Amino acid sequence: MSRPLRNKLRNSLLLRLGGMFVAITLLAVVSMSTSWLVAETTQGSGEAINVAGSLRMQSWRMASLYQRGAAGQESMRQAMARFESDLNAPSIVGLLPADETADLNRTYRRIDTAWRTQIKPGLSSSAGDVLERIPDFVDQINTLVKQIEDATEAKILVMRVILGVSVIATLLVVALSIYLVNNILVHPLRELLELTDQIGRGNLAVRTDLAGEDEIGRLGQAFNLMAEDLSKLYQNLETRVEEKTAELTIANRSLELLYHSIARLYSGPVAHDTYAILLKDLENVLGVGHGVACLVETGEYRAHVIASTLEPARGDVDVCGLMSCEECMAHKTLSVNAIRNGRRLLSLPLKDAEHAYGVLQLELQQGMELAPWQTQLLEALSRHIGIAIGTAQRAEQSHRLSLLEERAAIARELHDSLAQSLAYMKIQVSRLKPYVDSGGSEAAQVLHELREGLNSAYRQLRELLTTFRMRIEGGGLGAALQNAVDEFSNRGGIPIALEVHLAGCMLSANEEIHTLQIVREALSNVINHAHASRASVSVECLGSGAVAAVIQDDGIGIRKTAGAHHYGMKIMEERARNLGGVLAVEQPATAGTRVTLNFMPARPASVT
Repeated sequence: MSRPLRNKLRNSLLLRLGGMFVAITLLAVVSMSTSWLVAETTQGSGEAINVAGSLRMQSWRMASLYQRGAAGQESMRQAMARFESDLNAPSIVGLLPADETADLNRTYRRIDTAWRTQIKPGLSSSAGDVLERIPDFVDQINTLVKQIEDATEAKILVMRVILGVSVIATLLVVALSIYLVNNILVHPLRELLELTDQIGRGNLAVRTDLAGEDEIGRLGQAFNLMAEDLSKLYQNLETRVEEKTAELTIANRSLELLYHSIARLYSGPVAHDTYAILLKDLENVLGVGHGVACLVETGEYRAHVIASTLEPARGDVDVCGLMSCEECMAHKTLSVNAIRNGRRLLSLPLKDAEHAYGVLQLELQQGMELAPWQTQLLEALSRHIGIAIGTAQRAEQSHRLSLLEERAAIARELHDSLAQSLAYMKIQVSRLKPYVDSGGSEAAQVLHELREGLNSAYRQLRELLTTFRMRIEGGGLGAALQNAVDEFSNRGGIPIALEVHLAGCMLSANEEIHTLQIVREALSNVINHAHASRASVSVECLGSGAVAAVIQDDGIGIRKTAGAHHYGMKIMEERARNLGGVLAVEQPATAGTRVTLNFMPARPASVT
């Protein structure tokens, strides 16, 4: 066998298995073909033995007919013809071997020669020595029969040997095939199956030792490559699962923060503590620094810190971080700004679709960059805070409008009833005056006091109607105070300065009305009684959350004497008590009068 063929057989499992099956098939074919050939050669041997054996009996019969003489001539001729026919029968001639020197050929030729030269002529004539030759002739026939039997048995023996050798060879080849198949196919496949089961149970570190250039070796190499790829894929999958788990955790925390924040923002009026909680939640979820929420008063660029998580020890809890509120409000979207001490500040506007209400600011750690999900979360939360502030302001405005409509209805009722009655009484007193003047000084004094009282009651009623009809529009208390200052400045012809800083203080509609009325009453006293050349009004939200209103002039001061002004002071004091605050009237050492109102705003509630 050539080297390439040996290499090909060694490297091909299919060729080896095919060779085994071919060998088994060839052995089977050879054994069956040989048996068939031997069977073909032995076919007719039994007939030849029978025919040859019958020649012995025919020889003795012809000897018997010969002894009968002329009486048996016809039978003799028939017997001789039959003997000669059987001697030359195809079954006998066909068994003769091709080799002329074979014993069977020589025996047959001797019998044929003796028959033609001795026995047949002797039986046909009357020579007497033919009967003596019959026994030797029969012995030769016996020898022929014996040789035919021996030849037949020899062929059968050859067939047995061939069949035995074929069976033994087939069994050896089958055993060798089973051994080879078990070693080169079954055991490797069983090992691969066990390793596959281990991989199925999660053990991706298993490897096979199968090697070689045949199919099983290549299968082992492919299995190792598959296990290696699965191990890498599983590691990558674990990494991706961890990443997805982290993303889902972040998304869950973000959604949880948004849910709780929205619940706090929209469940009711938002307090300062709510914003502080939101800032703390943002710091925990995003991992950023401290934060500040600033609210800008309507129409101004000065902000007030409404919530902060900065430590008081840092001393900057009342500043938003940038240089000015105008610069802070200029950022319409999320922005990152560098500020003092190497810090960076993240700034987000608090606004809705209509207005901007303030700024949310968070410190960023050194080198920290916001991920997309953090940016989206901050923008969503700042947008919701702006919407909540806008919703609260619109709700407050709606509540204020409802209150003003109710007061306008009361004013209409008072105007249609009490005001008309007082006006009628004033007319009647005026008609009575000529008659009383003639009655004496005491009656005139009583009438004068009655007239002053009616005038005072009528003036107070008009002030009350003015109060009830007063409206604070969308500009809020600051705009209403500006209108009042402009009104009294034009009426009195004196300049009146106004400063309003209420960012961080949330006043109810009732508190705004009372504050505005106290300021108006104080300005009315300045115009009517103080004889001042200038005045100032300051309303601001203190750090404690309280509201302080100061009205000051440089006039002669306000004295509490009986009369109209006395009732105005009482009205201011009563309004201050309704606010739960304190009203103080002072005369500075320089000149003029200072009216101070201090009260702590309450959360918006039902109107009292």
